[in-house]
Amino acid sequence: MSWMKPLIDRILKDQFLDWNGLHGLSHWGRVYENGMRLCDESAANRHVVELFAFFHDSRRFNDGTDPDHGERGGEYAKKLRGELFELNDDEFELLYVACRDHTKGMTEADITIQTCWDSDRLDLGRVGITPAVNRLCTAAAKTKSIRNRANDRVCERVGSLFRISQSRICGDAQPKKTPDPFHRTTLFTEIVDDTRTCSDFG
Repeated sequence: MSWMKPLIDRILKDQFLDWNGLHGLSHWGRVYENGMRLCDESAANRHVVELFAFFHDSRRFNDGTDPDHGERGGEYAKKLRGELFELNDDEFELLYVACRDHTKGMTEADITIQTCWDSDRLDLGRVGITPAVNRLCTAAAKTKSIRNRANDRVCERVGSLFRISQSRICGDAQPKKTPDPFHRTTLFTEIVDDTRTCSDFG
């Protein structure tokens, strides 16, 4: 996952929102973990699902109503494709559509797109919403074990994609606001650089 740290560093430098917000770094980490767990149960394209976690909310202007942020995220991914990550044309189309349409409440799509949408919807607990089973797309996301695990992660400080540090900020990026002392999502030393599946994450 050597590609991941430079990509996240760039996105954090370019984003408009506070890293600690509802759609910030902690949310990305949980969406990533949800997605990787769902990929273990399906034929979804894992790399597309990984990238979705970082791009889908990357161009939000606010934490409220922003109906075009998904499409902006897809366009931003288009800008960085070939520079910080690689996808073929078919794979990139999946990523673009997943980002563009992730807030539209749709459920029918390619399994990779469905997996992206479910990975995000499973984190709705952070805003006090329990995802309705009939609004989830994949069989795996509808299982009680997956839903319970995702809900448990909402209450934790940060997805275990990140190792937390009190003293160093990733790359040269700087937080937009003072870090939230509970979530501490803006401070971390490195991206976990191994190949464990999410079932191995504590």
